[in-house]
Amino acid sequence: MSKPHAVCIPFPEQGHINPTMKLAKLLHQRGFHITFVNTHFNHSRILKSRGPNSLDGLPDFRFESIPDGLPPAENKADATQDIPSLCGSLPKFCLDPFRKLITELNDNRSGGVPPVSCVVSDGCMSFTIKAAEEFGIPVTLFYPFGACGFMGFLQYRQLLEKGIIPFKDESYFTNGYLDTTLDWIPGMKNIRLKDLPTLLRITDRNDTMFNFIMREVDASANASAILFNSFHPLEHKVLEALSPMIPRQIYTAGPIHLLVQKTQPKSLSSIKSNLWKEELECLEWLNSKDTKSVIYVNFGSITPMTPQQLVEFAWGLANSEKPFIWIIRPDIIDGNSAIIPTEFVEETKERCMISSWCPQEEVLNHPAIGGFLSHCGWNSTLESLSAGVPIIGWPFFAEQQTNCWFLCSDLGVGMAIDTDVKRDEVEKLVRELIDGEKGKEMREKAMEWKRIAEEVTEPGGSSLVNLDKMIQEVLLAPLSKP
Repeated sequence: MSKPHAVCIPFPEQGHINPTMKLAKLLHQRGFHITFVNTHFNHSRILKSRGPNSLDGLPDFRFESIPDGLPPAENKADATQDIPSLCGSLPKFCLDPFRKLITELNDNRSGGVPPVSCVVSDGCMSFTIKAAEEFGIPVTLFYPFGACGFMGFLQYRQLLEKGIIPFKDESYFTNGYLDTTLDWIPGMKNIRLKDLPTLLRITDRNDTMFNFIMREVDASANASAILFNSFHPLEHKVLEALSPMIPRQIYTAGPIHLLVQKTQPKSLSSIKSNLWKEELECLEWLNSKDTKSVIYVNFGSITPMTPQQLVEFAWGLANSEKPFIWIIRPDIIDGNSAIIPTEFVEETKERCMISSWCPQEEVLNHPAIGGFLSHCGWNSTLESLSAGVPIIGWPFFAEQQTNCWFLCSDLGVGMAIDTDVKRDEVEKLVRELIDGEKGKEMREKAMEWKRIAEEVTEPGGSSLVNLDKMIQEVLLAPLSKP
């Protein structure tokens, strides 16, 4: 039997690339030849941030790239591309290059490359299902977001059928209508319209992003299997509600970053996927701080903010009088450089560290970190829970609002900041998180989730067992047939 060969392809955005890369490493460790497929644009960005040899890979862990269909003018140098443009382009233009790539890989047997035996595709790149069907190979759709987010997206059709969306006009976004509680979503009791993924906030039925995500979620029914970067104890209510709704086997194998931490061999440690260069000084700075005293602030790889929001966060953090690390990406202010008030820099210089990017898992696991001010992206959510760190959420878009609701309402490890951020609220919540009674309770609950996350990723733990089951039952199934 020839070696199994998995083609792994993420949605071209940092929060999707990282967990897909980790999953690819876990498959490689279990004997798979890996071809990891980025877009040309992101392939170039990784070479720029990590050096010209960073994608040389290994003989059995190789990198390829395909075009994203966007004109070069839309590909800014060092920032995430416009997501609606990508969502319009990927389904139209990527199937053919992806199909050609698989054909080329299959023709390269003389180069020691085994034939492609399966596809592991981001759940938002469902054109891969058609390609896998044509080649007669299984495809697992991997969702880097959680089951809660997926369940939220799954409601879009219902919301259309019930006439709740599209909204008559944009006044519905601000007039309190989004506070309406929905009592019919399985496994998500008392969730409000505003807590569902934001792509439903449309006034036009033909909205690109809305239709993109609805099509992608519908396509999950045609995959060989579905894999969530989650773990059963964390989202059991939603997972149990999802099972009868999806005609495919659902597996949970997270937190994937913990599985990789525990088992990654040295040979793979040089293969990384950050699109920005990580600055390591913040780890040294943390060494000088007291245990659980520092607030870590990072709004992820794509959240933009206005200059006014930046200033409100800055003064809220300054007035809290707590030490903090703040990650400010070069592109965080839409179309402009982020300008921090000089007085703020002066006032906080003894207790503030500002960086453009950092190794987040290491920062969150540092004993000095007492809380995380986050956009509630799913990777950040899992990394924070796995480190036992409670969260102040300022969600921006997509399913981040759902993750924030889940952290606050269901798990009791989060507090939310209003979209219209005010410095007084930031100051109050930061103080509460680091020093207050509620902060202490949240930290205790987060530490319990840390314990459970460790447990499920140990040998015999449910996530490790599920990953191996998915590999045997889905990815290796065609190879085991006589």
